Amino acid sequence: MFFSIIISIPWIKELGEIVTLPAAIVIITGIAYIPGYLNAFMVVSLLIDRQPVFKTLSPEDPVSILIACRNEEKGIEATLKQIAKQDYQGKLYIYVIDNNSTDATSKVAQQSGKELRLNVQVLFEKRPGKNHALNKGLQFVKTKHVITLDADTLLHPQAVRRLMSRMSSAPKEVCAVAGAILVRNSRKNWLAKIQEWDYFLGIASIKRLQGLYQGTLVAQGAYSLYLTNVVKEVGGWPDAIGEDIVLTWAFLEKNYKVYFEPTAVAFTDVPTEFIHFARQRSRWARGMIEALKRTKPWQQPMVFTRYLTGVNLVMPFLDFVYTFVWMPGLILSLFGVFWIVGPHTLFVLPLTLLTNYILYRYQKGVFADLGLHIRKNLIGFFLYVLCYQMIMAPVSVWGYLQEFMRLRRVWK
Repeated sequence: MFFSIIISIPWIKELGEIVTLPAAIVIITGIAYIPGYLNAFMVVSLLIDRQPVFKTLSPEDPVSILIACRNEEKGIEATLKQIAKQDYQGKLYIYVIDNNSTDATSKVAQQSGKELRLNVQVLFEKRPGKNHALNKGLQFVKTKHVITLDADTLLHPQAVRRLMSRMSSAPKEVCAVAGAILVRNSRKNWLAKIQEWDYFLGIASIKRLQGLYQGTLVAQGAYSLYLTNVVKEVGGWPDAIGEDIVLTWAFLEKNYKVYFEPTAVAFTDVPTEFIHFARQRSRWARGMIEALKRTKPWQQPMVFTRYLTGVNLVMPFLDFVYTFVWMPGLILSLFGVFWIVGPHTLFVLPLTLLTNYILYRYQKGVFADLGLHIRKNLIGFFLYVLCYQMIMAPVSVWGYLQEFMRLRRVWK
């Protein structure tokens, strides 16, 4: 970062003559300094990361699984089939919480449970909202451990065992383990192809980074393991659009730790229409703001989690600068105006490719351990490297604005 500042002095001076020196410093800080620092920090951290070995390979403690769903008649059977294929030796208690469905979700779940010989109990929650559905199910959980699973998420046959192995091998202050979610429908269209690399490289790497510093910031509700008593201790899932983010930060605030297990894999369908993608990612952005408002980074008891949650304070700034400065600068560069983006910007590409190659090598090893193969998706990869941030930043900005204007929150 220091080197970047030194070589950018001429750039600052030239841009300062156009927008004033303070504005130039703010712009270049958002475009180059902070993103460069964060990327370097992530790469170095991942290079030194060594996932601890499992102390217990085949735990047998009983586990409850909560599946909150609304109008999932078409997908719930496949989800239950994958649960039936688990190699976990302990008992599984499945609670399907029907959140005011207007289709036959509950009937299909009940029938599938019988056919698969699973211990399935269907519950009903009329109040709309995923948090209400999960809290309804939590009332029935009697086991020490509970897993939350989305109704459109399919578990790898070793998924439950690996989540429980990580929890059984972890220190007593670990109260949750986030699983790794990957994309199932990546062949659908260009948007799904891009998201495959985001889940495979981007999201998984960020969670590994956070897990290294014992502060995974999101034990995602789509697929994570929790200690039941700790979830109850913090009051269950909160009434928030990012209920899993706010819940996780509540754990961290009480000095608990959250881990990530990259080999505990599940597959989900991602949005294939841009409007649905934008709604999903804007919800994620809103969820981060909700968490920041409820639990301030400086209130976190552990130094690592103060740092990791504090990083989120600058994310809105980075997204705003990227959206309203970098992207217009890219357009200007097409007409020979190199105030923001110019030929030198191309030097970032080798660093970006090197970074993603490092992440790819690790993930490839995870896949080999699980008997999985990486799909050939070169078009999606190059779109992910070159274009993804140009899609994500404006969508995130829209999410921040939604939260600022307190617009109506929608689960789906």
